Amino acid sequence: MTLSKGIFWDTQYDTIDWDKHVRYVIGRVVTRGNWSDWLAIQEYYGLDRIKTEMLQERYLDKKALNFLSKLFNIPKAQFRCYTLQQSNPGHWDF
Repeated sequence: MTLSKGIFWDTQYDTIDWDKHVRYVIGRVVTRGNWSDWLAIQEYYGLDRIKTEMLQERYLDKKALNFLSKLFNIPKAQFRCYTLQQSNPGHWDF
C-alpha cells in the first residue's frame, strides 16, 4: 500500500506494519490524508474494518468524526473519541 509520507511525518514510513498498526494508519489517513489516501485504505482494509477501528479510536478531530458519522450513518455518541471528549472538556471552541 502506498500512502502520502507526509501524514506519517513522525514515523519511519518504511517500518510501518500496515496490518499490525491498523488503527494508527487509518486514523492518520482520516485526520490528515487526502482523497487518494482514503481510497487506498478503503481498498486495502475495506469499509467494515475501517468502521470497526474508528469506532474505537481515542481521538478524531471534529471534521473526521463528522465525516465518519455521516459515512457509516452512526451517531457521534457511539464513537469512543466522542465519549472521551465529552468527559474531558478542553478550552472553549469558538
